[in-house]
Amino acid sequence: MKELSYHDQLKELEEITLHPFSVLLLRDYLLPELLGKEHHSILYWAGKQLARKIQLSTLEELISFFSSAGWGDLHIIRQKKNEMEFELTGQLIEKRMKLFKDLSFQLEAGFIAQQIECMNGVVTEAYEQINKRLNKVIFIVKWDEKDKI
Repeated sequence: MKELSYHDQLKELEEITLHPFSVLLLRDYLLPELLGKEHHSILYWAGKQLARKIQLSTLEELISFFSSAGWGDLHIIRQKKNEMEFELTGQLIEKRMKLFKDLSFQLEAGFIAQQIECMNGVVTEAYEQINKRLNKVIFIVKWDEKDKI
């Protein structure tokens, strides 16, 4: 049987409501325990790998993906020649920040970096800045036009 595309899988799963606690169990309890001290860097590379499997063509699709995946509300807050900034907010982000000390949004950072890399055709990296006071995460995405892939 042929594997369904991302969009077809999304349609198949649309009607299912998932409790946020299941996300917290995986993201903030299980994965850090399984991956150990290196879980931040492993999650970054896992995000890049996930983005290679689910290739999106536009920034609008990237923003929509975050919502569909339950990762939060992603917004572009600044765009320059070789840099972008995204802001991630939402109820789940707020709750994770309230409940956990050692948070990681490296999965999301890696996913964003790889999507922008594929869209622009140049090596791209993303960095997270967690702001617990404002309940948001800023992703700073940078690339060098000379570093083509």
